[in-house]
Amino acid sequence: MDEKAEKKLRKGRAVKNNLFAMKLLWQICPSIVVHKGFSRFFGYFEWLFYSAFFMRYVINSLENGDSFGTIMVFVITVVVVEGALSLYDKILTGRIYPVAQAVVNKGLYRKLFRKARNVELSCFEDSDFYDRYTLAMEKADDRLIISVEAAFKVFFGAIASVCAFVFMYQVDAISVLFVLLPVIGNFVFNRKLSRIDFERNKDMAPHNRKIAYINRVMYLPEYAKEMRLTGVFALMKQQYHEAITGVGEVTKKYTKKAAILHWLYVMFTFTFIFEGLLIYGAYRTLVSRTMSLAQLSVITSMMVSTTWILIGFTEALTDLFKNGLFIEYLRTFLEYKEKIPEDTDGIDPGNEIRTIEFRNVSFSYKDKQVISNLSMEFRGGKTYALVGHNGAGKTTLIKLLLRFYDPTEGQILLNGRDIREYNLRKYRALFATAFQDHRMFSMTVAENVIMGADIPQEDRERSVTEALKLAGAYEKVMSLPKGMQTVLTREFDDEGAMLSGGEFQKIVVARAFVRKCPFKIFDEPSSALDPIAEAQLFDNIYDSCRDNTLVFISHRLSSVQNADWVYLLSDGTVKEAGTHGMLMEQNGLYADMYRKQAKNYLAISTDDVSGNGPSDRVFYSHPVEGGEFA
Repeated sequence: MDEKAEKKLRKGRAVKNNLFAMKLLWQICPSIVVHKGFSRFFGYFEWLFYSAFFMRYVINSLENGDSFGTIMVFVITVVVVEGALSLYDKILTGRIYPVAQAVVNKGLYRKLFRKARNVELSCFEDSDFYDRYTLAMEKADDRLIISVEAAFKVFFGAIASVCAFVFMYQVDAISVLFVLLPVIGNFVFNRKLSRIDFERNKDMAPHNRKIAYINRVMYLPEYAKEMRLTGVFALMKQQYHEAITGVGEVTKKYTKKAAILHWLYVMFTFTFIFEGLLIYGAYRTLVSRTMSLAQLSVITSMMVSTTWILIGFTEALTDLFKNGLFIEYLRTFLEYKEKIPEDTDGIDPGNEIRTIEFRNVSFSYKDKQVISNLSMEFRGGKTYALVGHNGAGKTTLIKLLLRFYDPTEGQILLNGRDIREYNLRKYRALFATAFQDHRMFSMTVAENVIMGADIPQEDRERSVTEALKLAGAYEKVMSLPKGMQTVLTREFDDEGAMLSGGEFQKIVVARAFVRKCPFKIFDEPSSALDPIAEAQLFDNIYDSCRDNTLVFISHRLSSVQNADWVYLLSDGTVKEAGTHGMLMEQNGLYADMYRKQAKNYLAISTDDVSGNGPSDRVFYSHPVEGGEFA
């Protein structure tokens, strides 16, 4: 496709995008569309009325000797109508628009949040999709209204421009030629100026990003220590100087050409028409006597109105295509067809898990195979451990189990039925998870534990207390100013609690404890804990989840030896499977990993290293720092 065809396609898409914006805003708040249309119509009507009709009527009436009363009746009528329009404008800005803005904000973000909640997890891990999502979200309500305003401004501006040409032609055909000057100024020189601004901003972008980064780093607390303990400030200062110099060089590059184009824009858009038409009208009225005073008043007033109408029309047209790009992001996001929609309906899975089977499962992410022909089974009420190097596919396997992704090949079966046949939300309700890459929300401790779980109000405090005790976080939480009602993080509360990484991890683990469901998953639940806290945590996990199907991922093999079954993953598939004792007897990868970790324990016996079983389970759960298998 050549450049001309691509440009035509972009313009056509921009028009469709703005029609989409109009339709979307009408669905959310039709009243604001109506009022924006009326407001723009009355605005152009007033300009044309006063410049093309009002002054001519008054001057003609005075020249024709009409009575003062007749003229005053006309003037008072105009004043009353103008007062009514002014009152309407005040009501719009003071009452209707603020309310409508809130309605648009609520309605649009409800659509956006619902969509964001419903798209599959892979969308948020796709940088291109995520960029479009954030651009769609940014001031979406304001920009949607601006797009509709620009559309009305273009539509009524085009009509007003045609009317202005007709009125001036009726008064004096030659005067229309002067109106062509601001058309040249706006559509030729102003467009060239816009192109220069675009190129200049594009060239400045790398320098401005660097300046913004340095400005941000200089006041963020997490950089303060390094700033004071190292010589990095001098490097930042040098980078800042280079960025400022770069901005200056870019500005210098475009200044001369931009200045000339701006001068031509001003001369054609304002000076030539204002001064030229005024001199032409004065000559016709005072010298050649071929134009009446009423006609002179019309063309001079029309000169001003027409110029501003054309400027507004041009700017609105530019905004229309500029906003078309934003609407493109918004439209693409809202019209995206989810591959695994969160509201997927299907069979009710019930509350019992007899078996979950991975049958020849393969999965590729961005053309890279992560899981390869993997088969495994989880039986109800048993405890399973997933071990292996980083990148072996353990966390991806859990994401497939929770149906954040669907397998590229193969099946995952719950009680003998493909999990894609189940109601997605009811299926996920079977699982409680504690992820390693956890996030804390700016809510109370209790809310961060419950996470919206369906727990009766009267049972919440007891359930949270029990979960925090099992996770080993209860004493710390109760030492906070408001106990379980203390807000975590300082996003919205200056007195919010900022806990250590280990304490935060315990609260995440408590989320899995508080949920009443048949299947519980712990992903590296002790990675930020000290050895004693780790030992106690695993004791509590084993004891409290004895009636559940339990799966946990751990790099520390000392914590998996009491599992009913261990799966060792490597290169996205199961390499070894069995109990701890069976795997040690096989003397394969698992045994090698276990022995390497065992060397880092505080004290071990010959029998211990051989893998015949620990003489003291708690002792074996206490690796020293650095003993974690990576």
